[in-house]
Amino acid sequence: MASGQELEAEARPDGAPHTAEPPWPGSRQPLGARFRTDQLGGPGTNFALWAAGAEAVDLCLFDEYGRETRHRLTEQDLQIWHGFLPGVRPGTRYGFRVHGRWDPWTGARWNPAKLLLDPYARAVDGRYTSHDAACSAVRNWPEADVADTVRDNRDSAPYVPRSVVVHDDDDWYDDHRPKTPWSETVLYELHVRGFTMRHPDVPPHLRGTYAGLAHPAAIAHLTRLGVTAVELLPVHQFADEDHLQARGLVNYWGYNTIGYFAPHAGYSASGSRGGQVGEFKRMVRALHAAGIEVILDVVFNHTAEGAELGPALSLRGIDNAAYYRLAPHRPRGYADYTGCGNTLDTRRPQVVRLITDSLRYWVAEMGVDGFRFDLAAALARGTDGFDPDHPFLAAVAQDPLLSRVKLIAEPWDVGPGGYRVGGFPPLWAEWNDRYRDTVRDFWRGARPDVRELGYRLSGSSDLYQHDGRRPYASVNYVTAHDGFTLRDLVSYDRKHNEANGEANRDGTDDNRSWNHGAEGETTDPEVNSLRLRQLRNLMATLLLSTGVPMITAGDELGRTQGGNNNAYCQDNELGWLDWSLLDRTEWHELCELTARLVRLRRAHPVLRRRAFFSGRAATPGGRPDLAWFTPLGKEMTEADWFGPTACLGMLLCGTAMSERDDTGRPLDDDSFLLLLNAGREPVVFTLPGEPWAEPEAAYETVLDTASAGTGEPYPRGAVVLGGRSLQLLRTPAQPA
Repeated sequence: MASGQELEAEARPDGAPHTAEPPWPGSRQPLGARFRTDQLGGPGTNFALWAAGAEAVDLCLFDEYGRETRHRLTEQDLQIWHGFLPGVRPGTRYGFRVHGRWDPWTGARWNPAKLLLDPYARAVDGRYTSHDAACSAVRNWPEADVADTVRDNRDSAPYVPRSVVVHDDDDWYDDHRPKTPWSETVLYELHVRGFTMRHPDVPPHLRGTYAGLAHPAAIAHLTRLGVTAVELLPVHQFADEDHLQARGLVNYWGYNTIGYFAPHAGYSASGSRGGQVGEFKRMVRALHAAGIEVILDVVFNHTAEGAELGPALSLRGIDNAAYYRLAPHRPRGYADYTGCGNTLDTRRPQVVRLITDSLRYWVAEMGVDGFRFDLAAALARGTDGFDPDHPFLAAVAQDPLLSRVKLIAEPWDVGPGGYRVGGFPPLWAEWNDRYRDTVRDFWRGARPDVRELGYRLSGSSDLYQHDGRRPYASVNYVTAHDGFTLRDLVSYDRKHNEANGEANRDGTDDNRSWNHGAEGETTDPEVNSLRLRQLRNLMATLLLSTGVPMITAGDELGRTQGGNNNAYCQDNELGWLDWSLLDRTEWHELCELTARLVRLRRAHPVLRRRAFFSGRAATPGGRPDLAWFTPLGKEMTEADWFGPTACLGMLLCGTAMSERDDTGRPLDDDSFLLLLNAGREPVVFTLPGEPWAEPEAAYETVLDTASAGTGEPYPRGAVVLGGRSLQLLRTPAQPA
């Protein structure tokens, strides 16, 4: 084993870096690098870094040839190191080297041999290349019991990315945010790169980029579907894990953030020296012009630095113990509530500031309309577990900007007591996995508790009504990026993740899927016919349920991942949308059905209620706003709710709504009867009579998934509900 000094000499590429004069004092605010004109009239950049426990900080600038010049920041004010350098312009690449104690037993991991990203960098250039020198400790130290405690003094600069100075001045005078109400929102979860990589009408040089998503051909599909918001998988700068690089793979999904202010450079057609910032803003403008909001999937629960022997890329080298939750009885290690090696410590004010500063930046300067927080329960962990009054949640709730945007929690983490569905405070919507599991179980014939099904179809009042939230607190979904696609959900009983190189051990085994008689693709016409019907059932159930529906990109096209339910590392045709599917009749029809259901939802307030159902009449002698029926046409009794059933009806009364429009007028609507039959055999369903339908009114068939089309109006009586099918019937509103 070489000594520390020998290790340092091995990795120094071009001799010692140049050391220059210290910068001018500058200002401690704002944090990060901010280009401006100094008081003498010349251009330059102010640099400010919070590093409370550091003993010294070097600002490192890199020229076009990669040569490094170091400037010692001599000014420290309120734990912030700062300085102003005249002549430093946008596009300049930089980093920090932070000096301090090396004492892993107390969480101190300062190592000036490691070049660090600015946590507030607006852009990042270059990628992390897996190498032992990027780690602050010696990875292959022979004594396992003290692994991660011996400092590695080799220079990490050849293997890590650089921060980039960006000129932030930009206005949004020509940007008009859609400001879609929650009750009218239809989410569409997509991957910036995967959405356009195979799109034939997007120019090849724009595919897989922000500019590609902004292209009229890409936006045309979104507007054709009628979705109101795209929920983008992570676009913060991220890094590929060591184990993926060793297998020749990448982190395709991006849940491995290292730059909370920087748009991921790999999705830019404009280059990585700051061009990604303007390109992202232009994408947001284009989507807004089409009436589509932009929601970012953000990963503040952990960073790409991983566990103790992960790379030192930013926060670990700036102030490890201040940014990360250390293990209570082993400060050398981390409390890992994320499954990714570390957890940010949101109990600390500086961490809360970093997160909220980032959120405000993306709203105010980048134009986004909201956020979905990955493993959000980890952000609200106090000393003794999840805390609904956590400082982070309180900071967001009182913020005059953030409290007005859409906030969506993935309401769990992997730690003890981390499953918190229904537990987030007002302002927050939640991914509702109980909806996902219940709907999957029902249509695969597992017959979930009827009460559970009733709650999920009607907005999950059992989860969200108690604290004053509305039905749109429930983000309903059947599939997401993580798991089977909709087509694979009806085509596979088991996951097939061999391409990930982890011996099929990764990904969940709890898929609640059904292959309908053949594993994977088949030419059996009966199997394929039943699968298509089930796809229609699942899509229709999602878009006709109360709450906010989320469609996963490509499900409307019949996209398949070949049974891979964890395609996080598949940046290839397995993970990209296949637009040629639209040339096939069955997938074109599924896409058209999806668009028709979205239009129906938009046209009828009773299908997207702003208040929970009461089961009672809005006025004396009126009809109840919600009623449930057995196939005999009788209202369900208490006993019916506790017995197994594969068939039931749900009547939404549009003339019993207690809601009003913006002018104060009652929101009267048509009434709808939703009939669901998950059983194998057809059912004769007797249509409900008085008092739920007027004597002269006929039921009109809006949708029958057994035929994928509409039929003629039914006379009063009964309908034949095909096996494993859904029907939606409508009774037009009657004059008062």
